Amino acid sequence: MNFKKTLLGLGVSTLMLGATLAQAEIKIALAGPVTGPVAQYGDMQFIGAKMAIEQINKAGGVNGEKLVGIVYDDACDPKQATAVANKIVNDGVQLVVGHLCSSSTEPASDIYEDEGILMITAASTNASITEKGYQLIFRTIGLDSLQGPFAAKYIIDRVKPKNVAVIHDKQQYGEGLATSVKSEMDKAGINIVMFEGVTSGDKDFSALIGKMKKEKVDFVYYGGYHPELGAILRQSKEKGFEAQFMGPEGVGNPDITAIAGEASEGLLVTLPDSFEKDPKNAALVAAFKANNEDPSGAFVFPAYSAVQIMADTIKAVGSVDTDKMAEHMRSSSFSTPTGDLAFDAKGDLKQFSFVVYNWHKDGSKTAVK
Repeated sequence: MNFKKTLLGLGVSTLMLGATLAQAEIKIALAGPVTGPVAQYGDMQFIGAKMAIEQINKAGGVNGEKLVGIVYDDACDPKQATAVANKIVNDGVQLVVGHLCSSSTEPASDIYEDEGILMITAASTNASITEKGYQLIFRTIGLDSLQGPFAAKYIIDRVKPKNVAVIHDKQQYGEGLATSVKSEMDKAGINIVMFEGVTSGDKDFSALIGKMKKEKVDFVYYGGYHPELGAILRQSKEKGFEAQFMGPEGVGNPDITAIAGEASEGLLVTLPDSFEKDPKNAALVAAFKANNEDPSGAFVFPAYSAVQIMADTIKAVGSVDTDKMAEHMRSSSFSTPTGDLAFDAKGDLKQFSFVVYNWHKDGSKTAVK
């Protein structure tokens, strides 16, 4: 039996038959949390990727073909991410924008690499993901190995705290960042009196706050996501614990204000640059707003860039041949809304900048000068 001809007779998308056949459409899996505690970050990724697909299709598509985005929910859970990755394989999709959480991206990446699927994550920052020598895994976001030292330098040079607590959520992303920040502060001789983990999903942080008060902590670095830090901020204020808090892009979400209220005022957050404020992106920002979508989320523009890079690469190589695409991506530079992007041998960006922001209780943020 000729398997390809049989599938064609059944009307199955030719995308899953390889790059050598004509394609009616080019499917892109959009993988990340639709549900779960960090679904807000998934929204950022999805609206960025969907906007890119919409605009590319309006401009004629890719080599005459239309892009089709298919959303897959991994709930930021490694087991669900593995199931999603296997479903993407079974669905015959060759391209993935995602996943979002590093702990989900890593197991999914193993599957994609084995199955010849090209993935670009716009959000997973843990450095270990691309240390495995993958050929088909890329990202349009900076690494924790950049963000951690960047945050630590700010703490060392600008904050100059006396007693520091470094807290994390025991997950790959959060603990990795916390460890990186601690390492840099240790080198600088900063007095770290606590390095502890909390469990994702915990609600009561009384014991942790009591210990930080006892240790006279005046600065807290938190590695993880906004639900837990929001609760820690709120409960710290309620218990009269006053310290400066700082966290990564995983806490830079308006929902931290919904959880912490006034206690979120003054939180320091490291985030990608505010691409929505770049004048060259004015038309794109207007398009998001016309859809009643917020373009300011940390992963919106990196996700848009991920789709654009895929589209530009398919045009350049003339097909959805993921090996050829990967080779082209490593040897090219791409003009995107997040700047001129180029990848190194590991699939990471050669350059990416983080910015320190001061978070406000109304959910807005101001870059620290």
